[in-house]
Amino acid sequence: MKHWLVKNNLIKSIGTLIIISILVVGFSIYFIYDEMLIGPAYLLIAFIVIGILRIFGIDLKAVYPDIIFGIIDNGVLIFTAVIGGKFAGVAGAVLGGAAGNTLTDGIGGIFEGRIAEKLKRDNFEEERNSLSTMLGKVVGCLIGAGVGLILIWGIKLIYTGFFLG
Repeated sequence: MKHWLVKNNLIKSIGTLIIISILVVGFSIYFIYDEMLIGPAYLLIAFIVIGILRIFGIDLKAVYPDIIFGIIDNGVLIFTAVIGGKFAGVAGAVLGGAAGNTLTDGIGGIFEGRIAEKLKRDNFEEERNSLSTMLGKVVGCLIGAGVGLILIWGIKLIYTGFFLG
């Protein structure tokens, strides 16, 4: 019986990820040239995914370590890709993204592990599976990307003197 449940979570995970991927790619394509709205669009998708967590009955606290991992992962990755792109164009963005992803996976893993250890010490019962882990990381990545893109847009506005008139 347990094998069927694990397999069923895998099927739900893949199906849900396909739907979320369609949303992310669709929003990205639609808002690609609208710097002001792409960050908030990613945050909107994050709230949609939080709703999906609720539909599946997954407690937000149970995926908190995954959310923190995703926020660190994409939040920092956005900056390293942009900095790399400014210095060396597309190749710089790719290399900045790859280097940033490596570093943020390590940093995010440290925080994710510490939070999971704390939840375990506090006797919080969690049942991690492919669905909850995937949804938690997706929410975190969307929040990290959304906030990162909003910050980059704001820095760009300040740097270009938009607020100076």
